[in-house]
Amino acid sequence: MITTGTARSGRRSPGVAILGTGSCLPSHVVGNDEVGAAAGVSDAWIRAKTGIASRRRAKPDEATSDLAAAAGRAAMEAAGITGADLSLVIVATSTPDSPQPPTASVVADGLGAGQGTAAFDVNAVCSGFVFALNTAQHILAGSDCAYALVIGADIYSRILNPADRRTAILFGDGAGAVVLGPARPGRGLLAGRLAGFGAERDLIEVPAGGSRLPASPETLDQGLHYFTMNGRGVRDFVTATVAPAITAFIREAGFTAGQLDHFVPHQANGRMLADLSAGLGVPERHTHTTYEDFGNTGAASIPVTLDAAARSGALSDGDLVLLAGFGGGMAMGLSLLRWQHIHPSPRTPHL
Repeated sequence: MITTGTARSGRRSPGVAILGTGSCLPSHVVGNDEVGAAAGVSDAWIRAKTGIASRRRAKPDEATSDLAAAAGRAAMEAAGITGADLSLVIVATSTPDSPQPPTASVVADGLGAGQGTAAFDVNAVCSGFVFALNTAQHILAGSDCAYALVIGADIYSRILNPADRRTAILFGDGAGAVVLGPARPGRGLLAGRLAGFGAERDLIEVPAGGSRLPASPETLDQGLHYFTMNGRGVRDFVTATVAPAITAFIREAGFTAGQLDHFVPHQANGRMLADLSAGLGVPERHTHTTYEDFGNTGAASIPVTLDAAARSGALSDGDLVLLAGFGGGMAMGLSLLRWQHIHPSPRTPHL
């Protein structure tokens, strides 16, 4: 487990804050009737099990980098910077454009980042954005770099089995982004925690397509290129491991759940999130969600939801915000921050 500096530790704040947020959701809306028909379930069944009403799907000619670049551009616009100001671009994704080069390289080039700008991908599946956020914070705090662009982006529609009701109904496509830069006194990222639980890695996986089991006609025939998930196992993991870890993390940072102004969790499943918030003692009104309209967008779900909260005016300067990611690996990423007021436009890009 990796832990970054906490508010209680008394160490000097690294002085890194979120200066702008952005998101991009494909324009094509897919309702429950459409995904339910292939999966053999009804709209009522999907709503009862997940709380999801719709999700977005990328067009055939759209790649993860397209959504990521649009989200990044919106975040830079909100922060008042350009690609030339960036020292670092990190894209968290488990659905990259291709195995090589990094999707972040494509995004950095498309956004006009300079030739010396470091760009790389992070794959911690649905926890990836928080992993990337903590990584970028450390890089900025330990260098003379001024600005970093951190993006979570996934196109899960490309790896779903339409007939698998455990997965096909849950996931949508999208991207969310933040710009990190200098924090004002008393604002910015306060604490972070990253953890992995490799013994439970088979709860969520795409079996084929890598070096252990390369894609072949046989793997395609067996459907091994599809995303698979043990839903009950994931729920048990969140209850037994994630919830206690979040409680301990908040306490060690010197706060209580009741002091949180905003809770932005990974949008895994509406019913799961309701149980998690209730178990933590976080009031429902403080928990931000977007799963109803966008489903589970993987690494994009936290930054998409954070951007929605920022653009709605819900976040005020000095508010205490908890980001909590969890998913394949299994992995968990947590980040606690004091919100630094930004001036986003109400517009969310669509492709």
